[in-house]
Amino acid sequence: MTKDKSPELEKVVESEDSGFKDMVVSYIGNKLNPDTDNVTVEMAVEVLAEEFPELLLALAEENFIRGYKQALVDLDSGKFPTQDRH
Repeated sequence: MTKDKSPELEKVVESEDSGFKDMVVSYIGNKLNPDTDNVTVEMAVEVLAEEFPELLLALAEENFIRGYKQALVDLDSGKFPTQDRH
């Protein structure tokens, strides 16, 4: 794992008898056929990016917008120190 990669991606996705989640984990496992029976979050992202890119794009855009708005709020509230640029 590199320093630029979230440790969340390495987590194994557990089936929880939720129906949908079990179906998705099973689908990913069958599609990627990993050496172990484990399906990780990274594998799920890989398959979703390939087969349902509009979903990941919508999530990424929403995350970016929320982060950008929060940064502006933090800047206005003084949480970020400003530096004089003379």
